[in-house]
Amino acid sequence: MLLPFDEAVAVTWGHLQARAQHRGRPRPTNDSWIAACCLVDRLPLATFNGKDFADFAEYDGLRLFDVS
Repeated sequence: MLLPFDEAVAVTWGHLQARAQHRGRPRPTNDSWIAACCLVDRLPLATFNGKDFADFAEYDGLRLFDVS
């Protein structure tokens, strides 16, 4: 599935990046973008790399399914 991006995704991405920086745990751009797309569209994220997205689940409400 290809998720569209728009201003809401861009703004959410910026907020995710800023909050992560503020916590002292900057996140990679690509992981933040994926999380932002899921959060805006209210979709869970299924991933083999749950540890890469755990901060988003803990602090930002991302629903995460680690399938590893």
